[in-house]
Amino acid sequence: MDPHLLKKLNAARRARQAVVLVTDLEDGRDRLAMIDDTVAGDLGAAILKAFATGKSGSVEAEGRRFFLNVHVPSPRMVIIGAVHISQALAPMAATAGFDVRVIDPRTAFASDERFEGIDLVADWPEDALKDRPIDAFTALVAVTHDPKIDDWPLISALNTGAFYVGALGSRKTHARRVERLQAEGVSDADLARIAAPIGLAIGAQSPAEIAVAILAQAISALRQADPSGGG
Repeated sequence: MDPHLLKKLNAARRARQAVVLVTDLEDGRDRLAMIDDTVAGDLGAAILKAFATGKSGSVEAEGRRFFLNVHVPSPRMVIIGAVHISQALAPMAATAGFDVRVIDPRTAFASDERFEGIDLVADWPEDALKDRPIDAFTALVAVTHDPKIDDWPLISALNTGAFYVGALGSRKTHARRVERLQAEGVSDADLARIAAPIGLAIGAQSPAEIAVAILAQAISALRQADPSGGG
């Protein structure tokens, strides 16, 4: 591979940007297609599909064959709130392939004993997410019921195009949340992206059942996500 292309590819991967290495199988020439690039015709459609599925493979377009080598960041799940639901959800999500982080400034909840083996941060989300900010490949799950803790990461997730944004609470609780976020300038279109009440409607009751419903909804959003980060 051309050293310039390799440098650009590695930089994109470090920055958690999705990129496809397009190789013309007839002449061996390579080029990179970034997530925001516009590629016309059948090849462009194939590249968009590759971003959406994350699967590499050969395609035929414009009478030529190409190999699309897809590099998509691994999905993250940021859970705001070290509650009982989170205790069930965190290991489930890790098993499903998510890079999981649990954040809660309340040290009574955020203890290593309750979240053994999980990346746990006992700090405010504004500070905990400085080193690893939410991006388009992040699922944000807010379950504290405390606006002082939940609202900032919800706004951040919406602003950065996180593929899944879910918040625990009844419809009445969510209506109040919507009013607060509107006051902070969040658009109606972004507010509509919040999954609330959180999780698939499977009649879940226990924390473990609610965790299953949340994880299933997040996986559904991941596999059907707009590859440009629009949700």
